Amino acid sequence: MTYETRTRAKIGVLVPFTNTNLEADMMLMRCPDTTVHFQRMGGYDVEEIPGADQMAGLGASDISHDLRMIAGVRPDVVLYGCTSATLTHGPGFDADLAARIKAGSGAVSLTAAGSLVAGIQALGAVKIGFSSPYLGEINSQAMAFLAANGIETVKCADIGRELGNYGQGELTPDEVFDLACQADHPAAQAIVLSCTDMRAVEAVERIEARLGKPVVTSNQAMMFCLMRALGLPRHGGLPGRLFDQL
Repeated sequence: MTYETRTRAKIGVLVPFTNTNLEADMMLMRCPDTTVHFQRMGGYDVEEIPGADQMAGLGASDISHDLRMIAGVRPDVVLYGCTSATLTHGPGFDADLAARIKAGSGAVSLTAAGSLVAGIQALGAVKIGFSSPYLGEINSQAMAFLAANGIETVKCADIGRELGNYGQGELTPDEVFDLACQADHPAAQAIVLSCTDMRAVEAVERIEARLGKPVVTSNQAMMFCLMRALGLPRHGGLPGRLFDQL
């Protein structure tokens, strides 16, 4: 029997406690000789609709315990796995949180929101179509976050109904595909799918084939950014044109 060496990198991921898809996506995309370690975060009420106030509260919640737990594996990189928790506060907060996670873990730190921006920029896109399972206010904050980084949203599509904390993760890849197509616009150079609990990774290649444009998702962008930061080689099973930029 041949065993993996597990020597290339250890990836730590902070996950909102109701998220059901981030872990699966990370395992799907990880390099064969890396390990992925997860720590679940609280800081929000599972019974509330995840609107702007709840997500802002999650972003501002105390994660010192979670950092101590994930730091126990001595990770090479720590991912903050909630996009809207920092989108709702703005780029300055997002960068500060990444710095605090780095200081608390001793590892390279990447946020989902920051990774979305980095992925879009890696593709050279400045005009995008944006889609998410969020409520309208969070979408407005997301577009402002992107605009502050020089990225214009030329069309925004949302799911059209309120989704609870489990509803986002229960969207099927077919529903995500339809949502992405609704965000397309002739001026859009890329399609952005924001939310770490949305099954967007499974739909990336199908969306790109239909629209003829690159797609950037929260989880895919985090994997791209950590691979770039750690110098990890490209491997099979990485979805989308974004990974052509490695």
